[in-house]
Amino acid sequence: MKAEAGEAATGTPQLRPAADIAREVRRVRRLLVATLLLGLVITCFFAKDVLLPIILGTMLALTLSPVVRGAGRIGIPAPLTAAGLIVSLATALAFGGYAMSGPVSNWIAEAPEMGDVLRQKLEGIFRSVEKVREASEEVGEIAEQTGGGVQKVAIQQPGILSSAVSNAASIGTTVAVALVLALFLLASGEMFYVKLVETFPKMSEKKRALRIVYGVEKAISRYLLTITAINAGLGIVIGTLMTLIGLPNGYIWGFVAFILNFLPFLGAVAGTLLVGAYAILSFDQLSQAALAPALYLTATAVEGQIVTPTILGRRLEMNTVSVFITVVFWGWMWGIAGALMAVPFLVIVKVICDNVEGWQTLGNFLGSSRIEVDTGPAEEPEGKAAATP
Repeated sequence: MKAEAGEAATGTPQLRPAADIAREVRRVRRLLVATLLLGLVITCFFAKDVLLPIILGTMLALTLSPVVRGAGRIGIPAPLTAAGLIVSLATALAFGGYAMSGPVSNWIAEAPEMGDVLRQKLEGIFRSVEKVREASEEVGEIAEQTGGGVQKVAIQQPGILSSAVSNAASIGTTVAVALVLALFLLASGEMFYVKLVETFPKMSEKKRALRIVYGVEKAISRYLLTITAINAGLGIVIGTLMTLIGLPNGYIWGFVAFILNFLPFLGAVAGTLLVGAYAILSFDQLSQAALAPALYLTATAVEGQIVTPTILGRRLEMNTVSVFITVVFWGWMWGIAGALMAVPFLVIVKVICDNVEGWQTLGNFLGSSRIEVDTGPAEEPEGKAAATP
């Protein structure tokens, strides 16, 4: 009322304080950021088939970029190095898929019989569960009798073999697109870095953009190359152990361990359960079958608690809570593929947050409580100064 009286007395409107205007601007900015994030999540959810190979190809290019740059320093052209790396990787993947195709196809074809055998061997353990199931079936029959002639409509589900073929074709297409995209990105050399620098008008913004890009490249390359080498060693150890105890197709479980160990928390548990189920089918005695999952779990525990922390140190250690939330979120969004990409994605976000003003709080939360992630600028490669406008 006093403000209105003052306006009426003076005949001029009263200006709002600058602090109130600043608060309103910050509130609107937060609302816009939240809206943008929500739209981005919705887009990622529905555009999985398009975005997944693009992200995989980009991460692969970031991982192999230091190798291509190092080869360039000794005179090997980037396109030649990129072609050699991608062809070698594609050949390794094709060979691994071919080596696994025979046993895996047999398992898929024999899945119903294997399920019956597994139930027979575990009959004593799950007898109480079977009694509960029989009781529920009796209740269902009573309900059908009292409910009159209720017609049930059953939707026929696709067979296991057809579903596996469809999934394999989808995975193959995604991997092929990712490899081709990585080839183009690696063969382009420093072109995209130059384009990025040219986008920003100020020199400080150019330097910060390059610092973020090279920091992301350095962190992702170090993390993925190291983890891949560790997982390969783990796969060799587990494959050897499974073969020594007489488990058929032990090399396949080494490859399974190599893939699943990219999945934090859940990979070791899933691998242990799968090996345990297959061991029960392969061995006559449950005591003998229990040795396979015990060895698998022991090897993954040693890797996770001793080997990986020793090799990586604490430079790339992330907050356990943030890793778990990220794995759950991306697993919900994109399934197993999203869960596998969760930690590399978290490393990228951490590097960006550490180098963008106003996001350092989020970066501090994502990092370890003991020692921060090393996200400083990477060593400037030769020729970068000339490429920078």
